[in-house]
Amino acid sequence: MALYFAVSGEAATSSSLVLVYVVGFIAAVTLGSVAWYNSKRPAGWEDKEKPDFLPTVKPEEGKEG
Repeated sequence: MALYFAVSGEAATSSSLVLVYVVGFIAAVTLGSVAWYNSKRPAGWEDKEKPDFLPTVKPEEGKEG
């Protein structure tokens, strides 16, 4: 990686890559949390309430899953 930065000669490239990784990680955690809360509850979580800030996603008709 150090060779890459030495060849490119730009520090902006490294900060752009870090920004992409950080934004991607935050998006993955956010979308994963919404998907997990809207999925069927695992054993022991059946009677737990979903937080109010999460949207409700309705399953498509004709599909089981």
